[in-house]
Amino acid sequence: MYTLPSKLKLFSIVLMVLGLAGIIFGFMTTPKTIDDVKKILAEQEAHHGENHAVDHKEDTANFIDIARGEEGYSGAAMEHATDLSAEGHGASSHEEHVLHQLQTRPWSATFVAAFFFMMIALGVLVFYAIQFASQAGWSPVLYRVMEGITSYLLPGSIIVFVLVIFAGEHFYPWQNADLVAEDKILQGKSGYLNFPFFVIRAAIYLLGWNIYRYYSRKNSLAQAEANNFDHYRKNFKASVFFLIFFLLTEATMAWDWFMSMTPHWYSTLFAWYVFATMFVSSITVIALVTIHLKSKGLLSFVSDRHLHDLAKYMFAFSIFWTYLWFSQFMLIWYSNIPEEVTYFIIRIQEYQGLFFGMLILNFVFPLLVLMNSDFKKVPWFVVIAAVFILVGHYIDVFLLVMPSTVGHNWGFGIPEVAALLFFAGLFIMVVGNGLGKVSLRPKNDPFIKESENYHF
Repeated sequence: MYTLPSKLKLFSIVLMVLGLAGIIFGFMTTPKTIDDVKKILAEQEAHHGENHAVDHKEDTANFIDIARGEEGYSGAAMEHATDLSAEGHGASSHEEHVLHQLQTRPWSATFVAAFFFMMIALGVLVFYAIQFASQAGWSPVLYRVMEGITSYLLPGSIIVFVLVIFAGEHFYPWQNADLVAEDKILQGKSGYLNFPFFVIRAAIYLLGWNIYRYYSRKNSLAQAEANNFDHYRKNFKASVFFLIFFLLTEATMAWDWFMSMTPHWYSTLFAWYVFATMFVSSITVIALVTIHLKSKGLLSFVSDRHLHDLAKYMFAFSIFWTYLWFSQFMLIWYSNIPEEVTYFIIRIQEYQGLFFGMLILNFVFPLLVLMNSDFKKVPWFVVIAAVFILVGHYIDVFLLVMPSTVGHNWGFGIPEVAALLFFAGLFIMVVGNGLGKVSLRPKNDPFIKESENYHF
């Protein structure tokens, strides 16, 4: 049975304390008034000198062009763009816009890290359900590992739920009643994009995901003590229904929590793209936790063949993610329809290094490291690929949120680092305790012998 080492427990506590302090600092130090923004802009102007004045004019012109010509910034940005160009109101409206974005930054930084770790637990739960629904013979030896990781789903999903509910107009401009009253597109979507229905949908997501996790874990543990396969059959049926439920709720979750940040923009591939990010990240974490536990001598029944299969999934879904990334980007960019291409314009103009760097991290490096079949059995090769994948997909989530909420007023400083530290520490603590509750060796599963003697 696994016991979270005292040093690792202390390390996770230190991460959470430092992270929480940084998150609080990030919220407390955001500008509160337009006067605070004026001071920040004055300091920037003094720092950059004459070049800053020229750049500011160019940035304002670019912002107006994007907001007017392409509706991805929604009605709120259109208002700012109109005010920026209006005589006597440009400076004031620009400062209000900057104030809103700077106040949104700690919310966004916290949400990015919170969702990143929550989606890992959720993705592992989906992978776990697929094993039952497909009656896979290779994976039962990894069930306890997957169940341990999914223990983070409950606290992680509650935190994300709280963030998306209380962030309000910081994230979702369609919650501004005045804006909706002046925007025909948002009025047409108001039957779906309204706050009560938004909260109800989010609650349904959390209840469905966590109920299945509780029920499947309960049956899995009961199966270890049973003398028949009734509990396995229950998990099989529950997993089939859960996967149907997940396919529906993952799509609407992606629309609700991310796409509606720019409510004029849409993509038919978006839900699949978010799923690919979630799934490859979760399989990567299963591989990392498996390698860690094997290094402690706790998974002697897990062979390098199981690691090889996990690495194959990492490789395959990195390719799948790249296919979706390219399909979404290429079709929208080539067609050059204003209300579609705006999503990528700000990401290329203001986040260019991250936007294209993520493609290298999520595709090129995993491809090079894991292409050779023999390398998939070598733990340290898999760890190298895993680091690239997880960093790349954190950036992926970062780019889903930051351009839509803070625009060009982004950075990677105390709020972002602190959020990562806090949720990494919480993830380590919860998953470590989840792994330590029962024996890591499943018993009485109908495919356990096949899994322990797995060959390919």
